[in-house]
Formats: sequence, structure tokens, C-alpha cells
Amino acid sequence: MTVFPDGTELLLTCAEMGRADRYAVDHGVPGVTLMAAAGAAVATAIRRRYRPRPVLVLAGPGNNGGDGWVVARDLADHGWDVRVAALGDPAVLKGDAAWARTLWTGPAESARPEVIDGAGLVVDALFGAGLARDLEGVAADTVSALAGRVETGSVISVAVDVPSGLDGDTGRVRGVAAPADLTVTFFRRKPGHLLMPGRALCGEVRVVEIGIPAAALAAIDPAAAVDAPALWREALGGRSASDHKYRRGHVVVVGGPMSGAARLALGAARRSGVGLATVAVPPGATALFAGDAPGAIVREVDGADGLARLLTDARYSAVVVGPGLGGGEGARGLVEAALAANRPVLLDADGLGAFAGAAGELASLIAAPAVLTPHEGEFRRLFPDIDPAAVGKLAAARAAAKAVGAVVLLKGPDTVVAAPDGRATIVENAPPTLATAGSGDVLAGLIGGLLARGVPAFEAAAAGAWIHGEAGRAARSSVLAEDIVSNLGTVVEAAHSSRRPPT
Repeated sequence: MTVFPDGTELLLTCAEMGRADRYAVDHGVPGVTLMAAAGAAVATAIRRRYRPRPVLVLAGPGNNGGDGWVVARDLADHGWDVRVAALGDPAVLKGDAAWARTLWTGPAESARPEVIDGAGLVVDALFGAGLARDLEGVAADTVSALAGRVETGSVISVAVDVPSGLDGDTGRVRGVAAPADLTVTFFRRKPGHLLMPGRALCGEVRVVEIGIPAAALAAIDPAAAVDAPALWREALGGRSASDHKYRRGHVVVVGGPMSGAARLALGAARRSGVGLATVAVPPGATALFAGDAPGAIVREVDGADGLARLLTDARYSAVVVGPGLGGGEGARGLVEAALAANRPVLLDADGLGAFAGAAGELASLIAAPAVLTPHEGEFRRLFPDIDPAAVGKLAAARAAAKAVGAVVLLKGPDTVVAAPDGRATIVENAPPTLATAGSGDVLAGLIGGLLARGVPAFEAAAAGAWIHGEAGRAARSSVLAEDIVSNLGTVVEAAHSSRRPPT
């Protein structure tokens, strides 16, 4: 059973959401009650957010369309000008959707692109998160027309569950989807609400309760959550007046020919709350690092053998390998030496590149907790048999973590952190300003410092990703990685409490 800390916001796949619905019905909540509550919640959200205007409800052939019929009746009862356009013949609707159709006593047009004319707000209730195929035919044409009207600003779209055409599990677009100004979903968010491009298409996402018992979550046992402090704060550990630097961990950052990357990683590691930080540098590079970071310990190591000798000292509690390392056999040897030391390791950049196409060999070397932090290009080179575009980013990260026996943090605007046991979290607080040179090196050093503090690998990666995002937010309009580093300390300290750091 997957156990997330209390207060963690869980995410439900489409299959899990179906199980939640069935759990409610099996425990005495009729399906029509759920549908009535869902439609009423969408209508209430519309009435609270927008002034009355001509509304078109696009009602699909399933339960998502059933919600749309309830919305139409509710808005009409409150004096709004409402039309309904159905995809398919409403007379053949079954189950709860057939019941919802009976609530609407007005005419129903056929869904087609032209019905959008004259509407000021469109309720997109064609298809929900569980859509299993690409939109085509009149459905695709209608959604495409809606997207065009939204783009010109002539229509506001409000999506029921997800914008039609959006895959709720992967965030991918199945053929076409129209951007929503507001998306109202039920019980819990789905991965597609957070994964790109779904996140950009959903607008504001509002989660409403519709009568599904909270106990359904225990029965479902979700394995994905939103990355936020509730997920990992307890794992960070507390503060004590008796703390000293030797109790706070000692991280080693392995430097290489491109010194800027390792210097950024070192700066981030030092601000992670770790007690001590050492940078292991090639011969002749001591002065550069010592002058740049007077609070760090600088040790010269000559290749893999030198690093192996350094790491025989058990006081070093975690190692960061990769930023600025350079390619070739030298990089591979340094990774092997770090992994052979049998302590937590963070692998990034050139450390991952040294094993391109050889994930199995890398897995055979991992004997202690490890975190891999590839961007999508590095991921594809390391795991050529796992295609995020085909299976989705969440599934890809999970498959990679299981294959290599390490936590995999797949970077991007929708970073996913996955553990070998199937737990995963999706990051949603990263600002666009993190897309700057050196940002990944900062993340690597930060997570390495948390590992050195004794934070478990999954929680260290999730905490590092969230703290990194908040530090980027605090840097405001800056696009310098150095400014991310300078904001880390404040965010790390705030992460130990319920406070959100100032921005």
C-alpha cells in the first residue's frame, strides 16, 4: 500500500477516478446524485465567476455530457440564456446521462461548428478525462472551431473535468482541444491537469466535492501526488538547539572541466541546510573554487582513483556527480567511483551522459539510494526504450525508476519525480524563469545536499524540485541561476514550517 503523509494532495488516474465513482455507488451514493452534484457545482462556479451572457452547452454522448445537461438546467433556472448542442442523438443516451437529459425541457441542436455562433460562454461537456482516442469528425471540427473562437477572445470556454480532447492521464492532446478559462473537476485532480500541455489548456482548475466518500482514497490507494511541502516536510527533520555541522551531513560535489556548473551545484548544496560541503576538483583547479566559495572545503582529486580514495572517509554522507564533469571515460570512472562508495548519490548531466544507452549497466552499479535528474534529451539517451511521447511523462519516469532502481526526476515545466516503488509526484510551481543556463546544476546541488542531510531519496528529490521552484519565484524576473542560489536559504528554512517564503 502506498502511504503519503496526511495533507498530501493526491492525484487520480482516470481508472482510479472510475473506481472512486464505483466506490461511492457501492456505498449508497446513487450515480444520479453524483451527476447532479457535479453539474450543480459547475453551474455554481460559472455563476460566481462570470456575469450572465449567452451560453452554449456542448453535451457529449456519455457522463460528461450528462453533467452538461445538469449545468444547462441550472443556469436556465437562474435566468441565463442557454442553448444546448448534443453530439449524437440524445434519445439513445443511457444510464445517468439519460436521466440528466430529462432535466432539460428546451430544444437541443446538433453539435457542429456553427452552433458556437452567438455564444459568449461555452460549457465544454463533450468528453471527460478518460477519452481513449483522438477526436475526429464533427467532434474534432466543433472543438477546433471553439479553439479558434477562444483564441480571438470572442468566447469563454469552461471545461467540465478537462477540455475535450485532453488525455487526463498524460496531459497530451488527442487530436485537438480548446483552451479553457476555467476547468471544474471532481473529487481530485488528474495527472493531465498538471502535465503539459494539459496544464496550459485547463486555465484555472477548480476541484469540487460531489459526494464521493473520503474513504474511497484508501480503497483506491493512489500512487501519485502533487509536489508540495506536505509530501516531504516531515522527512526534512526538525531543528535542534544542539545541532552542529557534523550532524547536518557532509556533501561532496565532484567538479570537472566546466567549473561554472560545479560551482553552482556547490553553492546550492551549501544552502540546502547541510552542515559541510566539499568540492572535489581536478588538479590545478583549487584556487578557482577556494576563491569562489570560502566556506567550502576544496580537495584535489586525480580522476576516479583519487575520488575513490577521498570517499573512503565515512564522514562524507552524499555525492553529487555530473554538473560540468565533461564527457568520456573519465566521467564514467568518476560515476563508478561515487557509486562504489555505497552512499547516496545524485547523478546529473554528464554523469548521466556517461551511461547513454546503458541504463542496465548503471543499474548494476547502484547499491545505495540514488537520484537521477535528466532533462528529456538526457532521458531519451539514457533510456532509449522508454518513450515519454508514447506512454506519457508520468509513466515514463515510473518505468525508468523501476528499471534502474533509483529515483528519477524527469525535468521540465512539469517535472515528474518517480521512485522505484511506483510513488510519483508532479511539480507545478516552477516558473518559466527556471529555463536558464545553470538552473539544473542548482537543482542537482540542492538535492545532493538534502541527501547528505539524511533525507530519503524520493523526498529529497521532491523537496528539491519544489524548493527550486520557489527560489525561482523569489528571484522574480531574474534569469540568472546565481539568483536562484541566493534565494534557496530562505526557501529551505520556510519549508521546515508551514510558511510560504516571500516572493
